[in-house]
Amino acid sequence: MSTPEPGEPPAQKPAAEEKDTAEPSEDREGGAKAEEQEPAPQAAWDTRQTLRRHLPRTLSFDGVNHGVVADQIVGDVYYQFGRSGPTQSSGEIPGEELDARALTFVTEGTSFETLRERLEKEQVLVLTGAPFTGRRTAALMLLHRLGATPVHAVDRTVRPGELLERLGKGKVPGHALCDLRTTPTDPLRETHLLAIRNHLRKHGGFLVITTGLRPWVEDDVRTWPWNPPTAAAILRSHLDRAVGPGPAHRLMALEAVSEFLPRGPQPREVVAYCMELRRYALGEMDEDALRRASLASVVQQVREWFETDEADLHLREKAFLIALAAFDVGPYALIAELSDLLFAFLQRTANSEAPKTVPVFGTHIGDRIERARARTDPGVEPTEWGPVRQLKAAFQDDRTARVLLGEVWTGHPSARPALVTWLGRLAEDGRPFVRTRAAATVASLAGTDLPSAMALVIEPWARSRKTALRVGAVAALALSHRAGAPNILRITDDWTAGSDPRLGWVGVRVQGLLGHERPEAALAALRVQARKQYGTETDGTLAAELAQSVELLLLSPAATRVLDEVLRTLDDHRSVFELSVRGFLGACRHTDEDTGSRPLVLDRYASDDNGSVSTGIPRLLRSALGDRDFTHEALLVLTGWIRAADAHPATEWALAALLPRLITDGTEHRRIEHLLHTIRGDDGGPRPAVTERLLTVLSRL
Repeated sequence: MSTPEPGEPPAQKPAAEEKDTAEPSEDREGGAKAEEQEPAPQAAWDTRQTLRRHLPRTLSFDGVNHGVVADQIVGDVYYQFGRSGPTQSSGEIPGEELDARALTFVTEGTSFETLRERLEKEQVLVLTGAPFTGRRTAALMLLHRLGATPVHAVDRTVRPGELLERLGKGKVPGHALCDLRTTPTDPLRETHLLAIRNHLRKHGGFLVITTGLRPWVEDDVRTWPWNPPTAAAILRSHLDRAVGPGPAHRLMALEAVSEFLPRGPQPREVVAYCMELRRYALGEMDEDALRRASLASVVQQVREWFETDEADLHLREKAFLIALAAFDVGPYALIAELSDLLFAFLQRTANSEAPKTVPVFGTHIGDRIERARARTDPGVEPTEWGPVRQLKAAFQDDRTARVLLGEVWTGHPSARPALVTWLGRLAEDGRPFVRTRAAATVASLAGTDLPSAMALVIEPWARSRKTALRVGAVAALALSHRAGAPNILRITDDWTAGSDPRLGWVGVRVQGLLGHERPEAALAALRVQARKQYGTETDGTLAAELAQSVELLLLSPAATRVLDEVLRTLDDHRSVFELSVRGFLGACRHTDEDTGSRPLVLDRYASDDNGSVSTGIPRLLRSALGDRDFTHEALLVLTGWIRAADAHPATEWALAALLPRLITDGTEHRRIEHLLHTIRGDDGGPRPAVTERLLTVLSRL
């Protein structure tokens, strides 16, 4: 299979050729040829920038991880929710239950009164809505308000054509059929409703039917949507009843409540949360426990999704939920595309002999987003060609993605082969966003079950001959540490010091990404490997990677400590000198992304007032200029800085302050002066005007 062009996803193999492994088969002419054709790995700096741009909203790349797994549930706080549909399949609903519901039922902000008037006029009402939006309670309250009690619950398994027979002969005035199931071959027809309406008018009864968002009904069947009241209104109503208006007002002002309400809780979750607030008001729990109680509702929802049989939630929609968790706040079209790829892999697990089929049409974006308790919003997605506006999809509760991935990985291990294959495919995708989210997904799995994630995904990627997978292993390890997975630094140190060149390459790059947390230890590990590489016959790949990691550390938040450590050991050994100078010169080439040309190292020099940076940068640059192996490269760095100074006055001031500190004898003076006299513009044009001003500075020495 050919290597995809940048920006394009890899071509998919025919079903018969696909393997259940992350690594494609060897080239027919041998693994050596395939390895020769493998492109160079992404530069370490580009890896870090890609991670920063495309991380999930629950992770941040910079900073120090203290080993605490975010959103961890501690204790035994769990909600227990009922399933959708009536609590009893058929029979009379106790009047006490209806009276109790009526005390806290909220109609504010709903179409309840309009629906009541419609039911009173037409005897039959068909309510549509998403699961767990309180549509059953709404149906019961409509009947209660009309005085149509007692209420008879009709078994939802009844077929539309049999419904009239189940209504009886007028023994009870109210009937509720919750979650009626209809199919394309057995829809709810107008003839059914006409017969039922005539029957109810004759016997003085009413019927409310509830269904899903888009039931199979004939075109002439009128349905009415049910949209529940706001979570705040429901919570306030229940709190007033549970603790009284005064305490309820104080509870509503809690920070934990302010965090809970915007996450789009369902009515049943609001009711359960009210009971936790009552416990808080009685002093039985603190506010941290209250937050964990809120998280428990997310866990319960995720478990229900994956425990539901395919008649209610198809495997394709479960694949969409997993993809949405991996690409939360990502482009909807991309999530849908990659969820269908996962669906194909899951199908193979479910039945390896059946041909894979992915329906081209048949999904409705609004339905699947509402079912996933998500939202869509227009947003801007960064690409290699600049920002692009796209329709993005995100869970309403930002904790859902992590909980969902952990539940699938640990609660449904049969899904692991498909997930591993899918993630391996994503790690080789041509789109940086996809590759980053694949690594972030692996990191989430590692935070849940590190041994399995290491054995099934991270280590196979790290040992792969494919550079894309090795870079994926780097990103997965770094993000696993950010996500709170234990022992990542230990794994990194072991791989850095080990003899396996591929694991060593991964370990070295991860040192550059995470080493700012402990720069002295990271640099020590890099120096040890540099000594091992010195004077040996290798392809130079690992040596180059060592320098790139020093480069990242010199540009990290711990740059001052890194620079101090580099200077302390600069003259220890030739291998350490080369490692330090190569890393420093690499750091000098990077510029500020906003301006596109201001050198980061020179900016840092300008902002340091008589500190170690202001003395360390000149020393390293003098060392590079004075070493025949690095003189040319150091002069190229100065050339770039001079051209940048021609465009930015602040850079010119910094360079004017630095140049005199690079000169300690006549040879150094002549070298810099010659560079200023011979430099040309970026396009080979005239010498930049700034050189004359810099020569004036040198003339004063």
